[in-house]
Amino acid sequence: MIEVNNVHKSFGEAHILKGISTSFEKGKTSLVIGQSGSGKTVFLKCLLGLFEPEEGTIAYDGKIYSELTDAERRDLRGDMGMVFQGSALFDSMTIQQNVMFPLQMFTKMSKSEMEDRADFVLKRVNLDGAHHKMPSEASGGMQKRVAIARAIVNNPKYLFCDEPNSGLDPKTAIVIDNLIQEITDEYNITTVINSHDMNSVMEIGEKIVFLKDGHKAWEGSKETIFKTDNEAVTNFVYSSELFKKVRRMYLDEND
Repeated sequence: MIEVNNVHKSFGEAHILKGISTSFEKGKTSLVIGQSGSGKTVFLKCLLGLFEPEEGTIAYDGKIYSELTDAERRDLRGDMGMVFQGSALFDSMTIQQNVMFPLQMFTKMSKSEMEDRADFVLKRVNLDGAHHKMPSEASGGMQKRVAIARAIVNNPKYLFCDEPNSGLDPKTAIVIDNLIQEITDEYNITTVINSHDMNSVMEIGEKIVFLKDGHKAWEGSKETIFKTDNEAVTNFVYSSELFKKVRRMYLDEND
């Protein structure tokens, strides 16, 4: 579980995060949504420990990050998996080598143990047989699955995803959404996803945090987002006619 309490983050005179408090539970997929400039990326980097807030605290299963020693922070980073927006695979490494990279960074496994673990997670994301391909030989959807395999190879407690469906066609995006949710359930991971994709929100949004101008403007679930009268949320969510129709259908069915 991750608990965020009154987090503020600034860069010079720009006050980006303005007193955000929320929590993310184990075994649930939580989505952080909001328009460009709302603070989503800075918030995710604070959760990853890449930025440290000037005020407020972030606790991981009760351990406050700002109170950890350097060694404890390194151990915590070993418990984190990250799926980057552009997959961020190493072009010069094979798919198997990309997946093994966190094991080389954070474990003392032998080469054969690392290869066995990489084989296991590649099978889990349905990429058995792709070990010796280069990233340039993989489709966008395959690259995202490699990125997910790399993110979970170290059995993380916390999984962070930055726009995991960016650049994917709708069908492949659904496959990636379902894979992330399955892995979250299967390994009881605390998963936080930055997204602007409302299809992802409705598919896997067990908890949704909406940021606006650096504030937490709303939080709820994919069910309660249909019922909210928060104007900022409805303007963001129902900017398309499709979601306006879906909302009307949902409200009609639940009157």
